[in-house]
Parts: sequence; C-alpha cells; structure tokens
Amino acid sequence: MIDRRKFLKTGSLFTVASMFFSFGGQKLFALSSSKSIPNTTLNNGIKMPFLGFGTYSLLGDICVESVHQAILSGYRLIDTATIYGNEEFVGLGIKKSGINRADLFITSKVWVDDSGYQNTLKAFNTSIKKLGVEYLDLYLIHRPRGDVKGSWLAMEELYKQGKIKAIGVSNFELPQLEELLEYAKIKPVVNQIETHAFYHQHSSYKNLKKQDIQLEAWSPLAQGRNGLFTNKTLAEIGNKYGKSNAQISLRWHYQRGIVAIPRTEQKSHMIENLDIFDFELSDMDMKTITQLDLNKTQFPEWR
Repeated sequence: MIDRRKFLKTGSLFTVASMFFSFGGQKLFALSSSKSIPNTTLNNGIKMPFLGFGTYSLLGDICVESVHQAILSGYRLIDTATIYGNEEFVGLGIKKSGINRADLFITSKVWVDDSGYQNTLKAFNTSIKKLGVEYLDLYLIHRPRGDVKGSWLAMEELYKQGKIKAIGVSNFELPQLEELLEYAKIKPVVNQIETHAFYHQHSSYKNLKKQDIQLEAWSPLAQGRNGLFTNKTLAEIGNKYGKSNAQISLRWHYQRGIVAIPRTEQKSHMIENLDIFDFELSDMDMKTITQLDLNKTQFPEWR
C-alpha cells in the first residue's frame, strides 16, 4: 500500500520534483503542470479545468502561502466562498504568485445570509474587492436556502454585465434544481456537490449529464474520512500504477467527467494530486471502485 506522505520519495513524481528543486525551475514546472490539466467546456462555452485547488478552512498566512504554492505548482482553478472567510487571503496568495489574472479560473459563492437580489449584488462586490479582481470566472449559490430566485436574478444580471463569466449552484438536489430551472433565463453551468469514492451521487450524476450541467466535487477525497487514504481497495488499484489512494480517487473523478477541487496545505500533496493524467483506470478498476459507494454523505454536519 502506498502511503500518501511517502509517495514522492518512490513515485514517478520524484524525478520531476528533483528537477524542480535542483534547477530552480519553478516557473517551468508550473507551466508544464497547468498545460497537463485538461479542461471541460461548460454549457455556455467557457472552459474550466478538471482539477482545481479548494481553500475551505484555510486562513491567514497559511491560506496565502497555500494558494501561492498551488498556483506555482500548476493549479489554475482556485475555489473559495464568502462563508470560508478567506477571500482576502486567497487574493493575497494570487497576487503573490504574480500570475496573469486571465490565466486563472476563480470561483466564489454567495452564502445564505446574503440571499436575495440586492444582497447578492452587494456580496459579489465585496467578494471581488477582497479577492482583488475585477471579475469572477464562476459564481455559485452556495446552498439552496433563502431567496434563491432573487440571488439568481442578480447573478444573471452580473453575468450579462460581464462581471461573471459563468454562474451556477452548489449543494442543490434534483427538486431544487428543477425549481430554479423553471424561472432561470440563464442555465446553471455547474452544480458543486459532495462526491467521492464513498458517495457516488448516481442520481445527480445522471441528471446533471442529461441537463448538460457540469458536476463539480467538493471534498473529492472526503477529507480522508472513512479511511480513504488507507482504503485497501484503492491501494490495490494504486499498486498497479504506482499511485496513491488520493491519486486513484482523483483519477476516478476525472474519468467520470467530474471536476474536483482537493484542498491541502502540503506542497508535496499539491504536486501529488496533479500527477493523475499519465495513466488510465481500466473498466474493471472503475467497476471495483463502484463497490465502495455507501450512497450516503460523509459530512452529516453539513446537512
């Protein structure tokens, strides 16, 4: 079984990492990594990376440095939210990286307390100010609570003004999504929901594909809950490819056509999570992982 924290010492990334540190090729490696992350095309034609960097619970200097290092490692999709309380730190990390804004795909979310037309407009302006940007690539309604219709109308207006490149939702179940679609003039491009090896979200997965709405997974590694990083089934599959449980999990998401945004403070894990595009899980591997589905959340506190 491959230990996540020891993988870089023995895995295929060791050679790349050695070159990276030996030759000071930080910018070269970042360029190579970002090119290796495929994009999905959203239903409005905007391209979104299949793999991004989540920032939930990252605060202060740790958040600033984590975002900075993630961008240098090759991540271009950066995900944050008002309720995370870290948009300012995310913005500082982006600024520290020195990357061209146009090369990033930045997502934030409006929280329940800011639901409604006027509140959402105000919340959006606060978010871009804290992030230090003039527009967002993706803006989501974080939860289907409060005045969802008012928030959506505000987001449609911001989209028409070019202040948001794409709009979507998060944590919406099928009935809630259908209700929104009844009055939405602009179709959501994304539904960001809990998805990982222990919760496959089969119904939502099929429905979103039918609706041409991109499924995006928050906590794609389940924050290590239920022993994901030591799961024997994932480890056995990983041994065939010289990959860790985390990499097998992220590759599984990618082969299902799901955008994933793992979060980590560790640079080695950032690099490890990127190294999933040089192999392919077999049909049997995918079927084996299907057997891990518990068909229930691993985050009951979020309900």
